[in-house]
Amino acid sequence: MTRALRLFVGAAVLISGMAVLAAPQTPQTPQQGATFKSGTRTVPLYTTVIDGTGRLVPDLQRDEFEVFDNGVVQPITLFANEIQKITVVVMLDTSGSMTFQMDNLKEGAEQFVLRMLPGDKARIGSFSDKIIITPPEFTSDRDELIHAIHNDIDFGNPTALWDATDRSMDAMEGLDGRRVVLLFTDGDDNISRKSLGDCQKRALAEEFMIYGIGLRGTPGGGITQRPDRGLRKIAEETGGGYFELNGTTDLNSTFTRVANELHSQYVLGFSPEKLDGKIHKIEVRVKQPGLKARTRKSYLANQ
Repeated sequence: MTRALRLFVGAAVLISGMAVLAAPQTPQTPQQGATFKSGTRTVPLYTTVIDGTGRLVPDLQRDEFEVFDNGVVQPITLFANEIQKITVVVMLDTSGSMTFQMDNLKEGAEQFVLRMLPGDKARIGSFSDKIIITPPEFTSDRDELIHAIHNDIDFGNPTALWDATDRSMDAMEGLDGRRVVLLFTDGDDNISRKSLGDCQKRALAEEFMIYGIGLRGTPGGGITQRPDRGLRKIAEETGGGYFELNGTTDLNSTFTRVANELHSQYVLGFSPEKLDGKIHKIEVRVKQPGLKARTRKSYLANQ
């Protein structure tokens, strides 16, 4: 860490970086990277870059990015690209419509866990008419997490997607670093007390990143289901990714893709000119033609 970056160390939130890991055979240890004081004027942007074929793009430099705050270009005050830790809740839909797909879903979730790096921590959740998050504490122990996938999640009937999202954020409240909720569902929310709007507002204000995997075509109640349309929206707004599948064949590769993206993100920081307490729109662009940057779409400009 440079002398300039040490100025940001305090009551810290870890900001994470970027490295491409296609399917790591020898796990690498995440690095600590840049940190920010609580209340800092620096806004962190976790950014995924892909090319026209959807491939992750490594090795870009700071001067290849542009950051816009309400349409006005901003100086990039921090740039990091080291592999760093994540904290994640993997939250799986176990409602009745998933009964005959559960073995495939468990295999997919296991692929995500197997690609966790030393320093990453996770818990496994399930939701239907009840919400379970296990084990009791976040852990890097893959064996413990795989055991939870195969033994501790439970079935039910309705789909409490947004309550499950909110509970996942509760589980990570107060933790340092990049905090991610990875949601899988095959249907619409039909029982939650929390709404999409509630969850999206909280995720943006508290800087949670939401990833979504949606499954289409699962029979449920005599009709063909599709995943809740809000899942794509909240993923895009918070800078996560959304993947919608027509069947379970690609579940393993999709969970693997999410793990790779999370270990392949650039971190950009800028210091806003105004802290006016309002929602500001954010855009990150890559100067190189044909490349697309994905990050959260807004932030709250407060202290």
